[in-house]
Amino acid sequence: MLQMPDDVILQVTDLKKYFPIESGLLMRKVIGYVKAVDGVDFSVKKGKTLGLVGESGCGKTTIARSVIRAYDPTAGTILFRSRDGVVDMAKLDKKELKRVRRDMQMVFQDPYSSLNPRMPILDIIAEPMKAHGVPKSVWEERVAELLKLVGLRPEYMLRFPHSFSGGQRQRIGVARALALNPSFILADEPVSALDVSVQAQVLNLLLDLQEQLGLTYMFISHDLSVVRYLCDQIAVMYLGRIVELADVDRIYENPVHPYTSALLGAVPDANPRASWRPHQVVKGEIGKLTAETKGCPFAPRCKYARDVCLEEEPKLTPVDPNNPDAQKSACLFAAELSLPGVS
Repeated sequence: MLQMPDDVILQVTDLKKYFPIESGLLMRKVIGYVKAVDGVDFSVKKGKTLGLVGESGCGKTTIARSVIRAYDPTAGTILFRSRDGVVDMAKLDKKELKRVRRDMQMVFQDPYSSLNPRMPILDIIAEPMKAHGVPKSVWEERVAELLKLVGLRPEYMLRFPHSFSGGQRQRIGVARALALNPSFILADEPVSALDVSVQAQVLNLLLDLQEQLGLTYMFISHDLSVVRYLCDQIAVMYLGRIVELADVDRIYENPVHPYTSALLGAVPDANPRASWRPHQVVKGEIGKLTAETKGCPFAPRCKYARDVCLEEEPKLTPVDPNNPDAQKSACLFAAELSLPGVS
């Protein structure tokens, strides 16, 4: 029987997702692999929000799609606490996956392309209910309830997506994700395509829904200011690996990985009177996910790198052995570095 801590809803261990690079006339010869996710470990506690951050192409969305099994993982375990008990998402067949997905839903990045333009809102939001055999007689009542829950009028259910703004469409996407009363929501950059003022509205909606419904989120974003507002814990990714994992306040006040410090330094300050804060400027090119890397993947761009960094691959380990869950870093010299944070 699969087990994990009672306060944890998702526990991922050594997750890998490699995409084959094919060649030849019929693309049948595999000449290599893209290591989109390469040995990732993390867990998400019930009722909390884990933020995945990093540059475009670092593997954030691939992790989310592997967790929900839109992609079949190459290796690793994905333990999830469903309403039927703890299951390993990586080993479920199609029938079992369909049952478990009642408890795990996804909100997509682009509200314009994630809604079928030929379907009315009633059918869009009711689509998960149809897939899981919910009687048609209850669709309209449930959709009306969901629309009110996300701040839209029930009479909007007969309209089509082109009638709505980007923020309203994303609210519809959230309503669709809530149709089956899930406990866990994967949000893949749900506000990146929206205006700043609308972003705040959608973020506040997500927070309100989390409090009302007891939801747990995995929130993917490249915007560190958004992540700080919404998340309880942050995992920083670089080239398919997590390089730092800590509570949100620790990440901002005391980053212990040079890449995390560089990301924080790139966040613009909205206060024109704020004092200048120093930060590391990262030089050099991002490595390739296809390459067989040796040592630390960030070492070629890190000004703190030493000879050992080019030879020995750092593992994600606790910075403080006396408090192992507070902050973890994949840096050989994490305990020695004093990096600038953001107060």
